[in-house]
Amino acid sequence: MDQVRTIISFDWAIKTVFRDKANFDVLEGFLTALLKERITVVELIDSEGSPAREDLKTNRVDIMVRNSRDELMIIEVQYQSEAGYFSRMVYGTSKVIVDHLAAGMPYADVKKVISISIVYFDIGLGDDYVYHGRTAFEGIHTRHLFQVQEETVGYLTGLRPGKLKPWDIFPEYYIITLKQFNEDVRDELDQWVYAFKHSEVRADFTAPSMEALKDKLDVLKMSPDGRKTYEKYLLNRAQEEGVMADARAKGHAEGHAEGHAEGRAEGRAEGRAERDAEIRAKLEGSGMPPGEIDDLLV
Repeated sequence: MDQVRTIISFDWAIKTVFRDKANFDVLEGFLTALLKERITVVELIDSEGSPAREDLKTNRVDIMVRNSRDELMIIEVQYQSEAGYFSRMVYGTSKVIVDHLAAGMPYADVKKVISISIVYFDIGLGDDYVYHGRTAFEGIHTRHLFQVQEETVGYLTGLRPGKLKPWDIFPEYYIITLKQFNEDVRDELDQWVYAFKHSEVRADFTAPSMEALKDKLDVLKMSPDGRKTYEKYLLNRAQEEGVMADARAKGHAEGHAEGHAEGRAEGRAEGRAERDAEIRAKLEGSGMPPGEIDDLLV
């Protein structure tokens, strides 16, 4: 029995596999582990990214889900390596809300939105690898939290009796920073984080839907053409991550675009050997023959 199953990267799955309703069970397993309640995917309502554009940086899938209290929510799962990422998160949740409230509809029909970022790159400082943010109104004098009257919130009435918190209505944010994960697998969510970080599933992982993850994201089950496109995508992503790291290290104050170009030129000269080793390891993990890797790294 294999001890480890190599799977495609989660950001590539967002671009491809999760467009198919038959693969929603993988998303359900991850969301259930993260949100600590049973989540059922109702439908895919929007997505960005195209398998034909393997160089595309924007990867996002928006899904309508039903939680354990029979409430409908919109969940945005995204991966995107670019400057201004936090601004992109705010824009993304705002756009989801606007796009799914037709003209003339009452504001009570606004759905709760949860934004989840699977982050493969440096985004900030912290001593954890899963972060949760939500809106709370605090008294400036008493420091007590403000509670919302049920009649001021239309669609939640009857679903959550009693006093509501602002975060029951306003968007919530989850950020999973894979680089900060310390490899200590303690619970079901850690199993998912490990799989996202290493693109592999260990034999001892038992989280719900983990078998579906191994089966539906298995690299070995990709078509030859699909695998070649995926390998090229991995190469481009690794190079892009290296360029951004070089640009940040050099402190390019003139902005992302110029820093990106200069980082590419200087980074290739200064860190080519180290970066090539990292890229080679990722491609070898996907099962790509050494000769083909050599050709790509020329």
